[in-house]
Amino acid sequence: MAAPARRRRSTRPRSRPRRPATKPRRRTARRRTRQDATSRLVALALVLATVVAAIRTYPVATGVLAALALTATVLLFLVRTGRLHLPELHTAARTDFTHSIAAYQHMTGTQFEHAIADLARRDPSVRTATVTGGADDRALDVLLQLADGRRIAVQCKRHAPTNRVGAPVIYAVNGTYRAYHRCDQALIVTTSAFTPNAERANAELDHPLSLVDGRALARWVSGGRPPWGA
Repeated sequence: MAAPARRRRSTRPRSRPRRPATKPRRRTARRRTRQDATSRLVALALVLATVVAAIRTYPVATGVLAALALTATVLLFLVRTGRLHLPELHTAARTDFTHSIAAYQHMTGTQFEHAIADLARRDPSVRTATVTGGADDRALDVLLQLADGRRIAVQCKRHAPTNRVGAPVIYAVNGTYRAYHRCDQALIVTTSAFTPNAERANAELDHPLSLVDGRALARWVSGGRPPWGA
């Protein structure tokens, strides 16, 4: 048998597959970065030129504005870091849900004590208003410390309009606010009213207490003078 004929190898060079043309991404990104940097430098130069021109033209006004801007920046930094506490604004016409007689009557006893303490803090002459009410508070619910050094004992009675405060409360507060709590003045705040016997007992004291009924409390809430400032 004749041997099979061998295939001749092609002497032509094989063509290599062409790679797809790649976009010069790196070069484009670099160009954009350089353009952005150049734009920022130009903008900064324009701002500096404007500031220099303003300083030359209006030196006093520019200095004042710069001082104000620096002061505002420092104050903002101190407030955000908690190193500076801004005083609360005491507005006379502050009428919200927590400072209305109707809201007081729907509160619990403890909530009413805290509400009266918050109401007292609206007076700039009050340094501190501490809620001390509890099971054995000895007729003291809120202790006020005034700027002039006076200590005021506050007894809070959140009652329904038909439930008036009686004379026993007058005797209890009068017997403890000076001898036990070392206070200079005492007042009883209620959402209702006082019985005739309570008013008579208070009038017979050597140093009558300040009685704040529902009407007086409403005037106080509406921006009237506090009982210790009358």
